[in-house]
Parts: sequence; C-alpha cells; structure tokens
Amino acid sequence: MKRTIFGQLAALAILSLICIPTVFAQKNKTLSSTKSYFPQESTKVLFVGSFHFHYPGLDAHITANDDKVDVLSPSRQKELTELVNYIKKFRPTKIAIEALPEWKATQKLKAYKKGAYNTERDERYQLGMRIATELKLDTIYSIDDHSMVSALSKIDPEYFKALFKDYDYKSEDPYSKMYERWYKAEDSLRAKTSLLAYFKYTNSKRYHQLGHGAYLVGDFKLDHKRGADALAINWYSRNLRIFRNLQEITESPKDRILIIFGNGHGAILRQLLESSPEYEFVEFDSLK
Repeated sequence: MKRTIFGQLAALAILSLICIPTVFAQKNKTLSSTKSYFPQESTKVLFVGSFHFHYPGLDAHITANDDKVDVLSPSRQKELTELVNYIKKFRPTKIAIEALPEWKATQKLKAYKKGAYNTERDERYQLGMRIATELKLDTIYSIDDHSMVSALSKIDPEYFKALFKDYDYKSEDPYSKMYERWYKAEDSLRAKTSLLAYFKYTNSKRYHQLGHGAYLVGDFKLDHKRGADALAINWYSRNLRIFRNLQEITESPKDRILIIFGNGHGAILRQLLESSPEYEFVEFDSLK
C-alpha cells in the first residue's frame, strides 16, 4: 500500500515537471499573441525633458542665480552642439514643443532661419528651432494646452476658489522638505555637469517617476480628497490634453516625433506613450 502511494506521488511529481513548462509556454504564447491585434509598427516618439534654459521663474522651485546655467556662454554652446547632435540621431520628422498655438512657433521658426532669436536662451529656440533648421524641417508644432480648470472655473468661480485654497506647492510636510533638498542638489549638479550627461540622467524612467512624486505629497493631501481632485483637473488634465494634441499631429506610423517639454511632464507623458498602441516610446539614452 505504501509503495502504491509513494509511486503515485512520484508519478505526479514527474508529471508536474513535464506539464509546468508546457503550461507556462501556453500562457506565454497567449500573452505574445496579443501583438497580432495591434499594429506591428508604431509612431516613434522621443521625449526630451528639459529644464527651462531661460529660467522664467514660473515653477514652484526657483533656482538660485549661482546655480543657473548660461546656455549662451561659449562652453555651454559647445555642450549644446553636442546635445543637439545627439538628439538628431533620432532623425525626427516632426518636432513638438511646449508652446500654445498663439505662440506662433512656425512663424518664429521662419524668422529664426533668417537670423532672428539667436540670443534667446529658451530651449524652444536653442533646441527645437535649431534642430528643425539643421534638419530642414519647416514646421514646429505647439502642443501645450491649458487644463480644464481654465474653462470650468468660469462656470463656478467660488467653487474653484475653495477647491484650490492653499494649493500653492508650499508645504511643511516631511516629503515636501525632501523634495526641496533634492531640487537644490539638482540645481548644483546641473551647474557642474555637461548638458548631454545631465539630459541622459534626467530623462531616465526613475528620474521621471521621482519628479512626478512631488505632485503626490504636500498639497495633494489637502483635506480628504480635495488635493487629489485639484491635481486631476489641473495637472493631469493638462497632460492628457497635450497627449491628445500629439495624437492630432500624428499622421502615420512612419512619423518620428521629437517632443521638447519641461521635464516635469515626463512621467505622465511617458506613461501615456508607453501605454498607447499608437506609439513607441524611445528612451533618451538609447540613441546610437
């Protein structure tokens, strides 16, 4: 009787060793088969998250003057050429920038090609227009947008005033303080690092995730869900609209779209691009 039981157990063990790989193979085959439902070729997108070269002072964190990078200095212009040449390896067919339609990007590009705006520090000129000019592109797409707050706040101003009360990116909670220290350290690092090395570092997936984490502390915790609601209809809404604008300029899987935006947008746009079957997200440090 014992031999029979042990024999049965041994047989089951051997059978399981044979069957488990088969089951896994079947599951993997099922998972891989999902590719057949979607295009084999997707529009490639290179997101270049940048700090704002001209330091407009519109973000919550303000960089100290001693840590500001002057992209017009001879040494930084040399680094900028290295950065531009690296980005050009992507061979973009379209360039999209952080600008609203009324900024008239393509009109400015035409003037730039005739010698205007050469002393502008703004990355939209130093990167976007320079790359467009060197690659002989005649259009720059403005895909920035306002959030839904701008429209809804006009319907019920008092509600939105209450919703955004104290939502000012100035919090005393421990995690907000951690981010303050990190931002200052990043400013110092940027001042001492070449532009290409810095862009490779700050356009990594982990960096984007950490940067996005700043929106999930401090004001995000206002009241019960007020901070979460404010973030949804402001920051998330804006980025979803930016992504929708990107879809509207996408014409073919053959497009290769370069996006130049403030790096704070990186995490959400990365997530949207990686999730969409329309696009293939190209890692910044993967260019050859």
